[in-house]
Amino acid sequence: PRQSRRRKSLAIAYEPGQGDGAEPRRARWEPQDWREQLERIREMRRSRDAPVDEMGVQKCYDSSAPPQVMRYQVLLALMLSSQTKDQVTSAAMLRLRRRGLTVDSVLQMDDDTLGQIIYPVGFWRNKVKYIKQTTTILKQKYGGDIPSTVEELVQLPGVGPKMAHLAMHIAWDNVAGIAVDTHVHRISNRLKWVKKETKYPEETRVALEEWLPRDLWKEINWLLVGFGQQTCLPVNPRCSQCLNQDICPAAKRL
Repeated sequence: PRQSRRRKSLAIAYEPGQGDGAEPRRARWEPQDWREQLERIREMRRSRDAPVDEMGVQKCYDSSAPPQVMRYQVLLALMLSSQTKDQVTSAAMLRLRRRGLTVDSVLQMDDDTLGQIIYPVGFWRNKVKYIKQTTTILKQKYGGDIPSTVEELVQLPGVGPKMAHLAMHIAWDNVAGIAVDTHVHRISNRLKWVKKETKYPEETRVALEEWLPRDLWKEINWLLVGFGQQTCLPVNPRCSQCLNQDICPAAKRL
């Protein structure tokens, strides 16, 4: 049985010059040991040799393409990547790019052909439908480009919050929020980087953004995704190989 933990009282801070009776300002909550944990994860990720580093979405688009085409390819790679290993997404994107991957080329492609090209990505039949619907919207509403806000991106069929935030990072070089996938969600809960356990990635994103310094928002996704692919696995995590073993709340019971 889990032992009950005594709640730690938060320190009360006052602005300079405030005396008795002044409204107290609560100190911002942050996880214990998080800076040291982060530094050790950086050390473990220093070689950048996880699947996300070599075949992630940031490696799937044609960097020599016009900016508008590049952004479209980023969004398509993100749509394909859901519930799919990086290796499979990368291969599907390569097959699409060989046919000239643009808004117009996808709109001219019939559903069967598109399905044959992207198979075996996860839920490929649904993704054929979403890609066609989203591409039509991009052509009609955005002149063939992708939206430049999270709010508009998540309105597109098949595009969720994680994809939208990554699209902002990669396509627009604009950090609008933290991109939280299953790896970031799982590891944040294991390290207790959330005040209380979260059930869904979107809950985790909100919880992380409350305390994590904004200058770390862009880094945290690729850092934790690779860490989750190589060390902090969903099942049978390699705690014995982890530099955080002595300061990870989950290490002893996993």
